[in-house]
Amino acid sequence: MTKLSVNINKIATLRNSRGGNVPNLLQVATDVQKFGAQGVTIHPRPDERHIRYKDAYDLKPIVHTEYNIEGNPIKKFIDLVLEIKPTQVTLVPDGNDVLTSNAGWNTLKNKSFLTEVIAEFKRNNIRTSIFVDPIEAMVEGAKATNADRIELYTESFAHQYSLGNRKGIEPFILAAKKANELDLGINAGHDLSLDNIKFFKENIPNLLEVSIGHALISESLYLGLENVVNMYLQKLN
Repeated sequence: MTKLSVNINKIATLRNSRGGNVPNLLQVATDVQKFGAQGVTIHPRPDERHIRYKDAYDLKPIVHTEYNIEGNPIKKFIDLVLEIKPTQVTLVPDGNDVLTSNAGWNTLKNKSFLTEVIAEFKRNNIRTSIFVDPIEAMVEGAKATNADRIELYTESFAHQYSLGNRKGIEPFILAAKKANELDLGINAGHDLSLDNIKFFKENIPNLLEVSIGHALISESLYLGLENVVNMYLQKLN
C-alpha cells in the first residue's frame, strides 16, 4: 500500500488569516493520524505565511507516524531539520517569491550542493528525498547525490489528466522505472486529488508515499476530513 502523508499547510493558512489558534493545527495533525493517515507533511517557508517554524517544533511530539518536513535547504531550514530530526526531509528548490512549489531540482547542476546537504542529514539518520520533475536524467542525478528517495512533481500529470489526456502519465512511468533500476524510493506530490490519485498509483511501480494537502483539505470542506482521508486510503490500497 502507498502511504498517505497529509500536508497541513492549508490549515495553518486558515489559522493565520484570523490570528489565534482556530483551526488548531496540532489537533488536525492528531486527527488525520487517528483517521488513518500514515504521515504528516509540513513545508515551512522563510516568511512563515502558513506553517511557522514554531509549528515544526510543536508538531514533533504530536506526529507519531512519519514526519516529513519539506523546504528549500537554506541555513535556517537546515538547522530546523537537524534539531527536530523528522522521519524524512524533502528538499524543494522554491524561492521566497513563489506562491507554491513550481519546479523540481536540476540535480545535475546542483549535484555538489545537494550532495553536501544530504550527507549532513544522513549523518543525523534523517531519510532524504529530492523533489524532481519526471525526467530520467534528473532521477539519475538524484541518485548521484546519495538521496534515499525522489518526490515526483506531479502538477503536469494532474493538469493533463483533468483535460482527459491519460498519456500525461508516461514521463512519470519512465522516471519511476529509472528510480526502481537505481534503487531509489519513490514519493509523489502536487495537485494529486481524489479524481486522479487512483490512476496515478496504479501506473507508478513501487510508489511508496504521496503527500497531499491543497486538494485533500479543499475536498474536506464538502466531504469531511475523516471521510476524505479514508477515501484516499481506499484508492491507494
